[in-house]
Amino acid sequence: MDLRSLRYFVAVAEERHFGRAASRLHMTQPPLSRAVKQLESELGTPLLHRSATGVTLTAAGSALYDEARTLLDRAEQARARVAAAAGAAIMTIGTLADSAEQAGHRLVAAFRGRHPDVHVGIREADFTDPTTGLRAGLVDVALTRTPFDDTGISTHVLRSDPVGVVLRAEDPLAGRASVRLCDLADRRWFRLPEGTDPLWCAYWTGATSTGEHRDGPVVRTAHECLQAVLWNGTVGLMPLGHTLPEGLTTVPLADMPPSRLVVAWKTGDADPLVRSFIHIAAAGGSA
Repeated sequence: MDLRSLRYFVAVAEERHFGRAASRLHMTQPPLSRAVKQLESELGTPLLHRSATGVTLTAAGSALYDEARTLLDRAEQARARVAAAAGAAIMTIGTLADSAEQAGHRLVAAFRGRHPDVHVGIREADFTDPTTGLRAGLVDVALTRTPFDDTGISTHVLRSDPVGVVLRAEDPLAGRASVRLCDLADRRWFRLPEGTDPLWCAYWTGATSTGEHRDGPVVRTAHECLQAVLWNGTVGLMPLGHTLPEGLTTVPLADMPPSRLVVAWKTGDADPLVRSFIHIAAAGGSA
């Protein structure tokens, strides 16, 4: 196994589709498929269940996914330490789902304009860690969404987005102007993996006041959430205004507080690059 093969496998595992993973990796699908098959051959076991609609992880694949994420994170940390020791300026930004895109191109352009020689690394996290690696020290700043346990973490709100429920297009509630959480009380909701931040979990799974656990599939990514709705009729939540796959729609959730897109950093971090990024982001990417 090498890091490139593991990176390929992680992309397929998270996207649940070779085509989407290839697009994310900026490569064509055939060499990606060959690389994953070679990895399976080296390990002597199938890692994926393949179908016409996508892929799912085997038990071995799930085990490798967790190990691969850890190895890739450690490799990125090592790369950053080497770059720092060599005197090269480097900053790693954590992202969640489409948080980087939502923050806007102006932020990228403004930061690159001010710091053209800085190497910027991107770490995309899944729903298990809304701090995107910030708390673990894997990233310097994060573009993510609240709420989560912000002990030791400072945030600045970039914008607030109303939240809607994602439903099948033929769902009886799909034609409403808005719905309330009580309208969804008898529905199956997606769940987040065990150990996920409780505040984050409660917000995105529509937790009841009694803390009752919802009955539904466990998802790690936005794509898995959407597919759970499409295939199983599970209830999912997302900020309004996103493009959805055919067959899905969103209805505004009237009694849900907005989802806040934030830039986050470790409280007290005096690193000049981090402070500059925060300043530029807070100024709307125009600093």
